[in-house]
Order: sequence, then structure tokens, then C-alpha cells
Amino acid sequence: MSLPRRRFLQLTAGAAAFPLVSRIAGAQAYPTRPVRIIVGFAAGSINDVFTRLIGQWLSERMGQQFLVENQTGAGSNLSIETVAKSQPDGYTLVMISSTNARNATLYKNLNFNFSSDIAPVASLYRNAPMVVVVNPSFPAKTLPEFIAYARANPGKINMAHSGVGSGPHVGGERFKMMAGVDLVGVPYRGGSVTALLGGQVQVIFDPLGNSIEHVRAGRLRALTVTGAKRSPELPEVPAVGEFVPGYEASGWQGIGAPRDTPAEVIDILNKEINAGLADTKMKARFADLGGYTPFASSPAELRKFIADDIEKWAKVFRAANIKAD
Repeated sequence: MSLPRRRFLQLTAGAAAFPLVSRIAGAQAYPTRPVRIIVGFAAGSINDVFTRLIGQWLSERMGQQFLVENQTGAGSNLSIETVAKSQPDGYTLVMISSTNARNATLYKNLNFNFSSDIAPVASLYRNAPMVVVVNPSFPAKTLPEFIAYARANPGKINMAHSGVGSGPHVGGERFKMMAGVDLVGVPYRGGSVTALLGGQVQVIFDPLGNSIEHVRAGRLRALTVTGAKRSPELPEVPAVGEFVPGYEASGWQGIGAPRDTPAEVIDILNKEINAGLADTKMKARFADLGGYTPFASSPAELRKFIADDIEKWAKVFRAANIKAD
């Protein structure tokens, strides 16, 4: 039996709309069960700690547990691959960071495309600087003096870093390019501060939280910070950009989801995370962890920021011919 054309169109239109209505209804009820947030770094790392802070906030606000799972391996690539292949239903999220922006160029044979396979959800912080520190016995006491000394002694200053493609490594490489100096990169996994204190190397670009107590105690001398502006934690220390125009090298962190996660779910998460970042107690907790400042953004703004960050570091990788070990 054939249906009248008008009735047929009514039914097909209703059927076509049904999946969309179901998705919207599901988004409005979201979440109805626990949510996983995969972190590609070890428990207790700074990336892990911030993710747990936000996970706790979301659990309290949304009535379901947001459970952090640490899945280390391949420089956090394993965690991204896991989530990229997960169901795009909002129940598997991933911690994303500046490491992933660098890895997009550093690794040539990834089983995912970070830019297209992960949907940005929300930012947690940006502009997390490193501090450039030297042993107090080093001749240079200011950044201009350091640049002058490095130019007069090319290839004689060892710069420790935490591994090829790491923030300290590429931050130093970008400085070399823009300041016109020749520093020798030396990988010290987990021990660069010790090497600097012991005089085995002469300079490191180090996450601020790692070195700040050594600076305050006078065991290390801070020459500069790598953010776009001075750090509130070390207000007397100039930013690199004050002497090397355009230089900036900062860390960032956020939350992502699998591609094709419903926009309604992403918007719910973005709203709730941004509310957490605006909370006075949350701001204080961020500051306590090393002077971090929460940074809220929309998913679209975060996507644009990530694309720009990938391109910024890709230029450094190409110019310095940096390749994964």
C-alpha cells in the first residue's frame, strides 16, 4: 500500500528530525553517568593536578563523577589517540596542552590528527611562563648581559632541557633563533635543575614552579621569564620580549573531546568549566600551584588558539631541524 505524498513527506520529515531531537534531549540531561577524563601524564604532575581540580568542580556541579584516569606513554600521544577513537558522546574527555601542539609537528606517524580529531572544549590556563635561570656564579647578571656573553662565546654555553621537543627545549631553541645566540642543548631528563646547581650546565629554561623556590632562596639567578609579560610571582624579573621583541614561550592546558561530540554537550561543559575558572577559591588554588592564572575561552576561541600555537612551534621545529628521538 502506498501512502499519499503529503503523508509520506510528513513522516519522513519527522523521522529525519528524530535523531536531532534525541541528541538535544540527551544533551539537556547530560551527564547521566560518570565521565572519564584521560590525562597523558603521571598522577601528581601539574597537568594531572589541574585536571583533578576541574574534575572535582564538575562532579560537584553536575551531579555525576568526573573521574581522572592517567594514561601515560609516547609523550601524551597515547591519551590523545585513546580519546580520538572513543565514542563522541561526552563521556570520555581528555586533558590537552601545549605538549600536544608541539607533538603535532614533532611526531610524523601519529594515528590521529590532533587538530581535527579532538574537539576543543574549554581552556584552563594560558601564558604559563618558564623562567630562564643561571647559577649565581655565572658572569651575566641580566638578560642583555647574557645575550652579549653568549654572542661572544658561541657554542660554549650548555642549556639543559627535559627532552627533545619539550617546552624547555623548544623555548630555548626559539630564543636562540630570535636572540641570535648559539647555545648547546643538553637533555637531562628529570635532573636539569640539579645539573645547573652543580655547575654541569650554565642555563635552563624551566617551568616557573620548578625553580621559583631556588630563585627566592638565592640558589639560582633568574634572568627573565618567557611569558608575554612579567610574572606576578617574580615581578622584578623582566620578560624576554622586553629585550627580544616578539618572543614568547608559554604553556597552556585545556579539556578536549572526540570529534563529533554534540555541540550541545561541549557547550554545557564549557559553561561549567568557565564557571569554575571564575570561582574565587579556584583562582586562589591556581595561584598556589605556581602562579597560574585561569583563562576561560569559548570552544571556537580555543580552536583558533591551538591552531596558532601549532604553527608557532612548527616554525621552530623546521628552522632548528628538531626531530623525535
